[in-house]
Formats: sequence, structure tokens, C-alpha cells
Amino acid sequence: MQRALRLMEAVASHPSGAPAKQLAREAGLPLATAYHLLRTLAFEGYAVRLSDGVWVLGDRVQHLYGQSRMQQVFACVRPTLTALRDELGAAAYFGLLVDDEIRLIDVADGPRTPRVDFWVGFGDAAHATAIGKCVLSQLDEDRRRDYLSRHPLVDLTPHTITEPRRLLRTLSTPIGLSIDREEYALGTGCAAVPVTDASGGVVGALAISCPPERLAQIDAFAHRLQAAAARIQRSLALTP
Repeated sequence: MQRALRLMEAVASHPSGAPAKQLAREAGLPLATAYHLLRTLAFEGYAVRLSDGVWVLGDRVQHLYGQSRMQQVFACVRPTLTALRDELGAAAYFGLLVDDEIRLIDVADGPRTPRVDFWVGFGDAAHATAIGKCVLSQLDEDRRRDYLSRHPLVDLTPHTITEPRRLLRTLSTPIGLSIDREEYALGTGCAAVPVTDASGGVVGALAISCPPERLAQIDAFAHRLQAAAARIQRSLALTP
């Protein structure tokens, strides 16, 4: 494993690629060993031999980098979610806008603060969730309409907004909190605030869930949600 990792580091140090002999020399490996490891890496998708004989990194490396990036996001977001859960006595959620899709990234819950039963995925339910509506409200009108054109407004509960014009009016009305009043699941309400980047661009949303009757008190918690969202924003800005 050490030899293979040294060889991958050697490959990565040459943006335009390098031949096996040069890579073997830089990694301190016998040429036969380097060839054997390169063939194995190529079979697994971590290296590619180009037509001129040089070796470059394969697509699987980019996949690993993407997974590592998401783990870094988890690491910087989870402490804030956990602290918010304990502070408000409610499950806390973080969602991101990724490639123009709204994805739930992490949830902090517990025995006394159970999470929502995600019986329908976010791809089919953003219009009915506080996180989804919060993210959509941050998009410009063209991106918002494009998203909704690709995601039908599925009727999930008697409270779900399924009329496009009504939903668009709701999303375009400036409010401090985005609210889900039993629109996704009966017996559960949610409130969300935006998480933006340093320039104010859309990143995602931070939310909590609670029994519907607690939503009447949610304005009193708004500043705590916004403070937690600001902490997440700062943490993400520091994530390489």
C-alpha cells in the first residue's frame, strides 16, 4: 500500500503525466514493481495510461476527492447542529444546493428529539419542506422556475402547497424564516433559515423540526437559528 501511495503521489506531481520509468525512479521503486502497481491502479480506475505512454490520475481519484470534501463539510457542520439540537430541544438539519439540486446533508437528532420520518426524498419534496423552500427562496426567479419545472409539486399532506402560482408567491415574499406547517408530514412542523457564502450567494439552509404547536413560538428562536447559520457559514468558508 505504501508503494502504491508513493506512486500515486508521483503521478499527481506531473499535471501532464509522466512515463513509468520516471515515476518508478521518483517513487524509489523497481521498474517491474512500478509497472505492476500502475496496472493495478489502472484496473481500479485510479490511474490511466494515455496514448503517448504517460500516466495520469484516473477518475476514481476525483470521486475520492468529492467524498473527502463532503466529509469535511460534515466535520465542520455537525458540532453546530448538535449544539442547536441541545439548545432548542429539537432535531436540527442542514441542507445544501448541489448542482442545482437540494440535498439533505446532515441531521442531529436523539431519543428526545427524533428526526422527521423521511418517507419521501428531497428530490420530490423540496416544495413541502422548510429547507427546500428556504433554498428556493434564495434563488433568482429563472433558477426557481427551472427547479420547479423539473420537480412536480407532489401532494404529500392536506397542507402541501401544490399550486405553482401560490408556491411562487410564497417563495418570493421576503420573510426571516421559511416554515413547513405539516406540509411534508402530519404532526411535524419545521423552520429554516438561509446559509449563504461570504458574498451572500445561496449555499443551503439550516432547519429544526418540532411539533406543529411549537411553531407559534418559533419567532423567539429565530435569532438562535440565524446565529447557528452564521457559524456554519464561517466554518464552510474555512474549509479548503
